[in-house]
Amino acid sequence: MNFTIRSVTPDDKNWVLDVVRGWGADFIVSRGRKIYPAEIEGFLAVNSEGKRVGLVTFEINENQCEIVTLDAFEKFSGIGTALNKKVTGVARQRGCSRLWLITTNDNLDAIRFYQRRGFVIAAVHVGALNESRRIKPSVPKIGMHGIPIRDEIEFEIML
Repeated sequence: MNFTIRSVTPDDKNWVLDVVRGWGADFIVSRGRKIYPAEIEGFLAVNSEGKRVGLVTFEINENQCEIVTLDAFEKFSGIGTALNKKVTGVARQRGCSRLWLITTNDNLDAIRFYQRRGFVIAAVHVGALNESRRIKPSVPKIGMHGIPIRDEIEFEIML
């Protein structure tokens, strides 16, 4: 698949918001805090017809970069890898020493994806979804593959 990567612009914000609202609210919860992906930095993958086929959002705090969301809307076509590489490059350019993210224990595709790209499990936050549901009640109890969603898995790669 042919696609290009470009920065999210103000014209993309409503689209990003629509994507995030598909998960039950206009924010996500990571480590007990609300993050609004439509309000932070990001990149899009856009195909040759101009269709948005991938999205990554991220935050840089001091010397760490958190990948907040990463979605490839056409799987196994290199979109996720390209978006991950783009954020990694930006994090390095801005002097970050750590790139990290949170996923849930049911997200087997993400667990596989990040480990294959050199990320390691830095922590497992057992029972963290109890707190997440207090902040965002729409978080389901059962996730992908019928797996109960209970824990946050923190992945990192040192830059």
